[in-house]
Amino acid sequence: MSYCLNPACPNPQNSAQTEVCQACGSKLLLRDRYRIIQALGQGGFGATFLAANVSLPGQPNCVIKQLRPNANAPHIMDMARELFRREAETLGRIGTHPQIPSLLDYFEDNEIFYLVQEYISGSTLQQEVKRDGPLSEFQVKKFLREILLVLEYVHANKVIHRDIKPANLIRRNQDQKLVLIDFGAVKYQNAQQSTAASDQTALTSYAIGTPGFAPPEQMNMRPVPASDVYALGVSCVYLLTGKSPKELDYDPNTSELIWEKHVHASPEFIQVLSKMLEISVKQRYKSADEVRRALDLVEHGKTLADGLNNVGSRNNSSSRRDSDFGQGQDSGGAPSSPHAREAMQIRNRQTRLDGMGLQSSFNRLRSGDSSRLGTGIASRGGRNSAGRPKETAGDTKKKPPARLDAEGLQNYYIKGKRDFPSHDLRSLSLPKANLAGASFHQSNMGKINLQGANLHKADFGRASLTNAILKDADLRNAYLGNADLENADLRGANLSGAYLLNANLRGTNLCGANLTGARMTEDQLAMARTNWLTVRPSGKRGIW
Repeated sequence: MSYCLNPACPNPQNSAQTEVCQACGSKLLLRDRYRIIQALGQGGFGATFLAANVSLPGQPNCVIKQLRPNANAPHIMDMARELFRREAETLGRIGTHPQIPSLLDYFEDNEIFYLVQEYISGSTLQQEVKRDGPLSEFQVKKFLREILLVLEYVHANKVIHRDIKPANLIRRNQDQKLVLIDFGAVKYQNAQQSTAASDQTALTSYAIGTPGFAPPEQMNMRPVPASDVYALGVSCVYLLTGKSPKELDYDPNTSELIWEKHVHASPEFIQVLSKMLEISVKQRYKSADEVRRALDLVEHGKTLADGLNNVGSRNNSSSRRDSDFGQGQDSGGAPSSPHAREAMQIRNRQTRLDGMGLQSSFNRLRSGDSSRLGTGIASRGGRNSAGRPKETAGDTKKKPPARLDAEGLQNYYIKGKRDFPSHDLRSLSLPKANLAGASFHQSNMGKINLQGANLHKADFGRASLTNAILKDADLRNAYLGNADLENADLRGANLSGAYLLNANLRGTNLCGANLTGARMTEDQLAMARTNWLTVRPSGKRGIW
């Protein structure tokens, strides 16, 4: 199909081989090389189209932005031209980055400006959430780590994006990487400071970002790199809740977004998000690198705590699987070794210590004082930091894993809950259930029936799925790192793009399964059962 670019055309759709619009007579081939296929979107200053470059072999697709202001005033036209020029120059300045669309062309035709960019095939994160529901904490952390690296690159080139939001983040179909788009609202940090205030206002008042995602200083036309950090924090809240900023309340006294009550996440991650969403720039993370280091600190603390639980858990071949999903738990949910029991007592006791929060512990770690972190943990007598008598190892009672039945799990999911870590879900019957994006990290799911279930982007990291029925399940882009899938039935399952490194696939039935693009090793696949219908990670059937 050929699409007419004339805004006044009453019927812009034409047949593919037509050279002139049948409705208005406009030329359909832009600059004798770009054939417009369809309209993609329209904003205040222009429209976006999918096009094919017919001058190149294969006629590759591209995206064309057309300047189309909704006003005829000369100063409005000048502002719009400046925004397009700014976007083109910024994309050229940034150069080539695999997660930023390349600038292909930039020109004026009949007093209309056009920007031609690389076409990114995929769905925006906004579309994904509307289709599949909110993401789990694990998935949001994964998203955050990936996009922070892109943002670091952008800021290193002295550019502030100013419009980071889920609608401007596309997950590319080709490799599932996130791509940051729409640089039309960017600000170059080294711009001339001599510009008159009225001119600055005129140029920025139409490109300040999206209300709700943009922080106060940006709305006041004083953006800084930390402004992008704030917008990224709001994006995380949207991904966790499925609620846009306009659906959330604000504190009338501080103008702060009220979001915590809608988010199901660990206290440590909420603490990171809270600092990303500080109204005051002074209190907010100053850069993407600071956010990334804060996430590393959280994970370091978690690793330290998990390490205490794994003391003595590798004495035999079966202990590896135990530590992967339950820290040495037997089928009844109780720790099976003295070391594991002691470790659990240590963890339970530490969570109750007053005045010894995670952040303060982290601060002591960073300052090199690790002695106080161990105070009251390794010893069994005396008093803790709050002056209370310390419990002995035999005083702490172990809390068994939370048990859910099939109906309860589905009800929680329907109500918006996505995180079910360390739950006892053994032998549940959930055929064809919709659990897309749910997190079952470290849960015991032995003999569970999830045949034909929608488990797209679900998190099964370190979960026990021994003898599970996952036949014909949708496990695209699911996380199964360190999961125990011994003797699980995955016949006909779609595991394209799934992460399976370090997963136990001994005896796993993968006959007819689709493993295209899955992260796994040849040794892992050799332990599983396959046949000629199995699509291997290379995308081919038969040999590896």
